Amino acid sequence: MTNQHIVVIEDEPAIADTLVHVIEQAGLSVSWCATAAQGLAVIQDQQVALVLLDVGLPDGNGFELCKQIRSFSTVPIIFLTARSDEIDRVVGLEIGADDYVTKPFSPREVLARIKLRMNKVEAPEPETQAYTGLHARQYDFYVGAQALQLTALEYKLLLKLHSYPHQVFSREQLMCAADMANASHYARNIDTHIKAIRHKLKSQDLAEVIHTKRGFGYFYEPK
Repeated sequence: MTNQHIVVIEDEPAIADTLVHVIEQAGLSVSWCATAAQGLAVIQDQQVALVLLDVGLPDGNGFELCKQIRSFSTVPIIFLTARSDEIDRVVGLEIGADDYVTKPFSPREVLARIKLRMNKVEAPEPETQAYTGLHARQYDFYVGAQALQLTALEYKLLLKLHSYPHQVFSREQLMCAADMANASHYARNIDTHIKAIRHKLKSQDLAEVIHTKRGFGYFYEPK
């Protein structure tokens, strides 16, 4: 992809310095912001490929900043968090994050997560003659002219389901379609992402187009 600029929003200089060094060594450009306000300003002002976002910031909460970013951008967001509670991970995914890394972490692991989000082969978008109903366009899904404002990961999941109506996909198959790490503890995260997609579809009276096949997975059924 042509845009390969990363924004690191982290208030601990030692952690930020390590991340910046690893990212630059990989040939990517990076900006470091120590506060939520600085990070938001950079994201609003520049074309950004991915955001590494700390949950605990001196001037605000990373979850709230994620919500602000999601109000205008679908840029991939990876949370950096010292919290290991499942509820924090679930909240982050529900509000639009694409992934999370729990501190302490290996900088190379973070770089691998970054590459997983950035160096992916985008699935071709379906050709649509008339933009009516639910359709993919500009790496988002629209109902008429209204964008659902999906995250990059949510877009990939819905694209997979939408492209094969009535076909049931397992969590593992959907993880593969979304370029998620193939680990068993990530499988249940699919449920959280599907819940978020359904919530966005509900605003357009389309929540029921994604169905659950108990014991197997999910499938899309046109309304």
